[in-house]
Amino acid sequence: MIKRSRSGRGAPADDVFAARKRKPVPHEFVLEALAPLGPETRPMFGCVAVYVEDKIVLILRDKPAPAQDNGVWLATTEEHHAALRPEFPNMRSIEVLGSGVTGWQVLPAEAPDFEEAALRACALIEAGDPRIGKVPGQRRKRGEAPPKRAVKKAPAKKAPAKKAPAKKAGKVAAKRGGKATAKRGS
Repeated sequence: MIKRSRSGRGAPADDVFAARKRKPVPHEFVLEALAPLGPETRPMFGCVAVYVEDKIVLILRDKPAPAQDNGVWLATTEEHHAALRPEFPNMRSIEVLGSGVTGWQVLPAEAPDFEEAALRACALIEAGDPRIGKVPGQRRKRGEAPPKRAVKKAPAKKAPAKKAPAKKAGKVAAKRGGKATAKRGS
């Protein structure tokens, strides 16, 4: 039933405000493994981002398309890929982020060792491994322009000293055979 307000607009019925059913967290066993650290979750890109203290450490993804990027995304940087590869042989760049190597890496859900690899990543996070986790940049309000970067100015060059203007009037007049007259400003 819709109730009418004084303005004539309808107020929604009470059942509209009932609690929404939340989607299940994908790969929830990862959160259980990180429970001693008190992880915090936030929605990100239709997935679940996992934070430990001030760092984003993982993203949990299980979406219909593209399915090849479903799994556990590791927040890392390209410099750590070679060191992480022996621990996670199926780790690869995330395809939805574009072609080429990305800082974020995925432990694919379709890999035969997925759960084992995801739990190994949780153990590394618990141990404080610096290869996993990033401190995100400062958040901006929607529509706000990014902060301007400080521009380094080149050192100022000294302007060459100005020479006094040469008195050409006398030379010109001498060539013509007459006297030079100095102009004075009035």
